[in-house]
Amino acid sequence: MKRRDFLQQSLAATTLIGLGGLGLQSFTGTTKKITILHTNDVHSHIDPFGPEDGRNPNKGGVARRAGLIASIRQENPNTLLFDAGDIFQGTPYFNYYGGELEFKLMSMLKYDAATIGNHDFDNGVDGLFAQLPHAKFDFICANYDFTNTVMDGHVKPYKIYMVDGVKIGVFGLGVELDGLVDKKMYKETVYLNPIEIAQDMSDLLAKKEKCDLVICLSHIGYQYKDYPNRPSDLNLAKATEGIDLIIGGHTHTFLDKPTVVKNRLGHKMLVNQVGCYGINLGRIDFYFDSGKNKLAKGVSIVV
Repeated sequence: MKRRDFLQQSLAATTLIGLGGLGLQSFTGTTKKITILHTNDVHSHIDPFGPEDGRNPNKGGVARRAGLIASIRQENPNTLLFDAGDIFQGTPYFNYYGGELEFKLMSMLKYDAATIGNHDFDNGVDGLFAQLPHAKFDFICANYDFTNTVMDGHVKPYKIYMVDGVKIGVFGLGVELDGLVDKKMYKETVYLNPIEIAQDMSDLLAKKEKCDLVICLSHIGYQYKDYPNRPSDLNLAKATEGIDLIIGGHTHTFLDKPTVVKNRLGHKMLVNQVGCYGINLGRIDFYFDSGKNKLAKGVSIVV
């Protein structure tokens, strides 16, 4: 595709964002397109909302999401699918099946990975462990130390994907559990500072592993206006470097498109979150030129 045609087609849909220190004028050569799809805080919502629902009539539902994801994958096979936590709790499906149905359906939708939310401990760390055989995708979380629990060895701090020659590093972060989850539920799980861990992970992935794209799956929350110094996605983005995209959860924040944030070096990166209950599907398209420069555009799609 010629650069002018590529820019005209892309700009017609949504605004392109040059990541890092890149401007649009720097983008040249052959392009590769990687699509990132994501959900968060689905909370066991398997069925769509009914037509009588006051806020979300006829929205959501795993079957509709499956059709949408299949259509996007047909459009671009170079697609990854992630979840930012709180898969469990919210409907009788969880109360009855304990998470089995959620994991089986996510496996059918071919999720690549998910991070762990606080409600994923609602049947305890043992309950989470018991459902792992039904999950055909990876769990990624770098700031929960599960060493002295049954989850030890079953959660990865990060994973690297090779997609069409593009090296993509993904790591996960969880919210502080103390005061949010009963201690007997998470037992000896140790929480580590997410901002410090995020910088360690981004240094590892961007510098040592030479990843072309670094993504954080975060369940620490988008922003806390009443607690401005609390770890959040926006604070994390501003305090670190090397991350291209934060896929967020926990605060049920509905964004129509990703927030553009300048990191501690003044370079642009993206933060996105798509609300809750499977109502929306996040989509971020990354474009790479022959020099591995990055452009991105993103949107929240109503399911």
